[in-house]
Amino acid sequence: MIVKHLEDILGTAADVDTEGWTSRRLIYKDAGMGYSVNDTLIKPGAELTMEYKNHLETVYCIEGAGEITDLATGQTHAIRPGTIYALNHHDRHILRANQGTHMRMVGVFNPPLTGREVHDETGAYALAD
Repeated sequence: MIVKHLEDILGTAADVDTEGWTSRRLIYKDAGMGYSVNDTLIKPGAELTMEYKNHLETVYCIEGAGEITDLATGQTHAIRPGTIYALNHHDRHILRANQGTHMRMVGVFNPPLTGREVHDETGAYALAD
């Protein structure tokens, strides 16, 4: 059984901070679960263009507000607590957090992340060996 608490991850190598987001990697590849789980803060006003070419991701918003735009269709969806979205076609998208507040998101990746990934120039994570 794996049991963790967010406070035990803060400030460790599993707490990855970038200009637009901070991702606390709760479960990652070495757990052997076949997926990874992140508790991620999208920083206020952040606008992130991403395309997970190597991963599928499902995201559930638990705090804050913003929007996601599907770049293939141009369709934009509001995000608020209780919103879930799945990038089931490796969808290229823009994620935006409203000014003045972060969005707190719980994301699940398949295949799992190793724990230290950051986005490359295309907005993707590299595929772990």
